[in-house]
Amino acid sequence: MPTSPQSSFVTLLGEQVRHEFTASQQYIAIAVWFDDLDLPRLAERFYAQSVEERNHAMMMVRYMLDRDWSVEIPGVDAVRNAFSKPAEPIALAYAQEQKVTEQCQALFQAARAEGDVLSEQFMLWFLKEQVEEVSSMKTLLTITERAGDDWFQVEEHLAREPQADPDDASAPEAAGGVL
Repeated sequence: MPTSPQSSFVTLLGEQVRHEFTASQQYIAIAVWFDDLDLPRLAERFYAQSVEERNHAMMMVRYMLDRDWSVEIPGVDAVRNAFSKPAEPIALAYAQEQKVTEQCQALFQAARAEGDVLSEQFMLWFLKEQVEEVSSMKTLLTITERAGDDWFQVEEHLAREPQADPDDASAPEAAGGVL
């Protein structure tokens, strides 16, 4: 049976798996809220974002398996389901992406402090990904705030704007494959 070395990186990575699964669930809650309001483009965006966060968690799981470290699949934290206007869930998502960026930076710094160059290299992809995630969510929040009460302006924006290609050949492998 694999064991995990006593390191802050391994501890933080296990915690990050929980954060990624929680983010996935939060994005499902946001998508369902938009879906219930008949805002299909926003719903689609957050359903896709949920799958992406799940894939990130499974990339981390695969990495731990590959390093022969123990893996425990955690439960998730509570998620918010109720909002009053579209800017609220998007602001929540933007703040969540900023927090994940901080968490990934802490993981990278822990790997560096421990001299774990393999883990340092592993985290570089996630840091690059977070730059894109924060920027994308900030843009969506700005568009939503500008649209005010005209929620369909956001839908039209999403219909016009190309979405990022989820197939990144440089992405780490996900346990069980990406969805």
